[in-house]
Amino acid sequence: MTPVETPEEQRAGKPAAVARGYWRWHREDFFPEPSFASWGAYRSALAATPARFRDRFTGRSTDADELGALRRRSENEMRRCLTWWDLTWFGFGSVIGAGIFVLTGQEAHDNAGPAIVLSYVASGLSAMLSVFCYTELAVEIPVAGGSFAYLRVELGDVAAFIAAANLILESIIGKAAVARSWTSYLASLINKPASALRIQTSLAEGYNELDPIAVVVIAVTATLAMVSAKGTSRVNWIASVVHVFVIAFVIVAGFLHAKTSNLTPFMPYGVPGVFRAAAIVYFAYGGFDNIATMAEETKNPSRDIPLGLLGSMSMITAIYCVMALVLSMMQPYTAIDRSAAYSVAFRNVGMRWAQYVVALGALKGMTTVLLVGALGKARYTTHIARSHIIPPVFALVHPRTGTPVHATMLISVAGACIGLFSSLDVLASLLSVSTLFIFMMMATALLVRRYYVRGVTSRKHAMRLVALLAVVIGSSAGIAAYWGAAPERWVGYAVLVPAWAAGTLGIQLLVPAARSPKVWGVPLVPWLPSLSIATNLFLMGSLGAQAFVRFGVCTAIMLLYYVFVGLHATYDIAHGACGDVDDEVSDAEDQKAAATVAATTDVERTGPKI
Repeated sequence: MTPVETPEEQRAGKPAAVARGYWRWHREDFFPEPSFASWGAYRSALAATPARFRDRFTGRSTDADELGALRRRSENEMRRCLTWWDLTWFGFGSVIGAGIFVLTGQEAHDNAGPAIVLSYVASGLSAMLSVFCYTELAVEIPVAGGSFAYLRVELGDVAAFIAAANLILESIIGKAAVARSWTSYLASLINKPASALRIQTSLAEGYNELDPIAVVVIAVTATLAMVSAKGTSRVNWIASVVHVFVIAFVIVAGFLHAKTSNLTPFMPYGVPGVFRAAAIVYFAYGGFDNIATMAEETKNPSRDIPLGLLGSMSMITAIYCVMALVLSMMQPYTAIDRSAAYSVAFRNVGMRWAQYVVALGALKGMTTVLLVGALGKARYTTHIARSHIIPPVFALVHPRTGTPVHATMLISVAGACIGLFSSLDVLASLLSVSTLFIFMMMATALLVRRYYVRGVTSRKHAMRLVALLAVVIGSSAGIAAYWGAAPERWVGYAVLVPAWAAGTLGIQLLVPAARSPKVWGVPLVPWLPSLSIATNLFLMGSLGAQAFVRFGVCTAIMLLYYVFVGLHATYDIAHGACGDVDDEVSDAEDQKAAATVAATTDVERTGPKI
């Protein structure tokens, strides 16, 4: 490995005496900021918390900083080795897994009945709106941080932290949920009950079935992801081709045993049940954001990301709807098994051998979800660590593999610990709240990117944008809350829906656009991003109160971490208090980084470095 100089040695023009290895465990590797140098320094930092919070609340990053300064904090580059073909199959592999094979049965049985197909249509439309927003931002800012990086640029440090905390929560819980589903389908494959391979304990319900197999599966897939991104792509492609044949078999064989009478009653739990199920099965679409995190390793982001994201998600949405319809027509919704729906459905129609094909395909699908998730979520974590919100040791890229080994280990170990204890229904609702919340923030960030640029947009227009965004978000939240409280009444909708439309139209007519996309842009702005805000909030409102209680508790813990740790680390970095890497490179290198995103340099934001 090439010797790595400390910032002090580089500024002094001295060579590093000793090369630093990748495996570092000293205090300064985790907390290098001056605020944590001693207890006295930490007490002083805590005393300045209000002022520091105000500073970080208004702080913004820039496209060039995300592409240049932050990436250099990983010390080694990720390898640009992926194409649109890799991304398309990554999308396929990262999405089709636990969602369609497990949540479909759970939600059809409990909430939607045969109308589960409508739940997939509703969540699929919302997901596609989010895909549009992700695609534009990933093309403009092709870095590993995904939504975290985009929010740092558009909404600031505090909003980015909220996203970062939820992204890490989503990464850990998603990994745990899929791994536990893997165990259920393995049990089905060997003709055992879904919980037969778990260890029963006397802990509280929902946490009383220990799952060591889930821990092993997470460990194996994480190891593969740490070895090579391109190698992981090859494994995913081969496995996904096999999965295509399994899906084709499920659809064809399922329709051969389908009965239209099983679709009656079509909506046994009413329209509210359809949307409750849609909010949960949204988890099945959540893996697409992994593709955006691989932009840093993509050879041609402006071409490959739109093809990979939009292509894979269009196919997946159609597949989900057809597979949900097949399951609903094979047996009455009351007979659908909650844990291994498709395997049991084929067994119930006399195709006992087919359950093994389905279970094997489901296991393969969940394995690729874990594999691609280990790849994508580690990239999120890497970029979050580059900002010092979490210890910067997790930002390091291994010099030999070109992968973020530390970040992969962090997410995998935490996911394994959660997966060992928690059941899928406990995990899925919390995961859906987190995912929907982030996607809502992404749509807001896209509107801000299009209509506000510091130094270009006037104060009058900026305040107008803030007010109109508040109307859009407030009316969308009001629609969701009204639906949850009184879905059969129409008076509230007669006020809130026109308010949402008025807020969106106001943005279009009263706030001049400050920026145009360079290569690929979301069509019908501001209407599609505004609709994405509304649909994501509406689906959030369809979840039960318990999911929001869990989400609120987790968010409160995250904010405590930010106040006591993350705020002070990012403040020190923003103000160059610990020899930030921005000082270690020439202006020419920064200009080169900016050039990759500059067709918008004429309106680039200014402000403190982040």
